Amino acid sequence: MAKKSAAVVWLEEPEGHDYPAAQSYLSLLFDPAHAAQWVADLVRADMTRFYAKDIFRASGASLLGVSNSHVQKDVRKIRKGVALSPLLLVRDPRATRLIIADGYHRLCAVYRFDEDAMIPAKICG
Repeated sequence: MAKKSAAVVWLEEPEGHDYPAAQSYLSLLFDPAHAAQWVADLVRADMTRFYAKDIFRASGASLLGVSNSHVQKDVRKIRKGVALSPLLLVRDPRATRLIIADGYHRLCAVYRFDEDAMIPAKICG
């Protein structure tokens, strides 16, 4: 993928509303108590970084196109230099895969600029 000229700016920590969004998503995959525990673990987790392409590979997620309205919104933020919130990731030991609990659209937007971008994230599991 060709690299486009735009520097991605990141917040130092996920935004507060990212955790309830992650819990909502995780509640679709796990019982509510288990989802709440994953989120509590994410709150306490240290920040780390992973390559965008590796997050996609580990998750098995599909890359959304720029026609997706949420991806478009994040692409506009990147072009304007607005800082993005780090991703929230969960290792699912049962499925041996990574769950993007929050930040899927941000990841898709960043990947459009640079598949080798280092993505800040909190991860648990």
